[in-house]
Amino acid sequence: MAGHSKFKNIQHRKGAQDKKRAKIFARLTKEIMVAAKMGMPDPDSNPRLRTAILAARAQNMPKDNIERAIKKSADDGDTVYEEVRYEGFGPAGIGIIVETLTDNRNRTAAEVRSTFSKNGGNLGETGSVSFMFDRVGAIEFDAERADAETVFEAAIEAGADDVDSSDVGHEIICAPDELHNVINALQEVMGEPRGADIIWRAQNDIAVDGEAAEKVVKLVEALDDVDDVQNVYANFDISEEVLQQLSA
Repeated sequence: MAGHSKFKNIQHRKGAQDKKRAKIFARLTKEIMVAAKMGMPDPDSNPRLRTAILAARAQNMPKDNIERAIKKSADDGDTVYEEVRYEGFGPAGIGIIVETLTDNRNRTAAEVRSTFSKNGGNLGETGSVSFMFDRVGAIEFDAERADAETVFEAAIEAGADDVDSSDVGHEIICAPDELHNVINALQEVMGEPRGADIIWRAQNDIAVDGEAAEKVVKLVEALDDVDDVQNVYANFDISEEVLQQLSA
């Protein structure tokens, strides 16, 4: 399991998703509200809202919930959410980027700092970790949607930079400002993606095993459980064998 992709992290947590569905939906609702408030409430005219809706659909969020979140963005005029990024380090020297949406910066900073320190990590300065990551657009399709060669050819023609195909699915990487152009082009060939977003992608992953792997997973999942946290990215690589041992 590589830590750089939020999609792969979500798949790793599939077993826990049922227990945390309410929290997942709350997080998705907040992103939809913020996206709708920042632009038009029409996803065709608001690229950020469109990607938020794609993420919600990927988690099987009901259509009524999505529509209520868009409507609530207009009704909830007094609440202002800030996007704040935190960077820090975990066991085995891994770098971690935490993206948050918060209406109380001090509260969120205290919770993130405390979560790092309680789980063998430490919060760093802005820029202390992000230089080890690239900011990219990422689009995901189910594996059965098309074979690897078809996806690769379609992605390159659409203007993508890289494709990672496996039994789990296809991940297409592109420049952030090309994300929606690439989505539009790929939809004509493969339909709607299961997810799309602008993410932090690690330039190199650090192999972690043994006790350090357990600590890394615990820290990443603890950060992900913080209410104001939207996404967690990290540059670790844990083998499937070790993951199975941890989940046993």
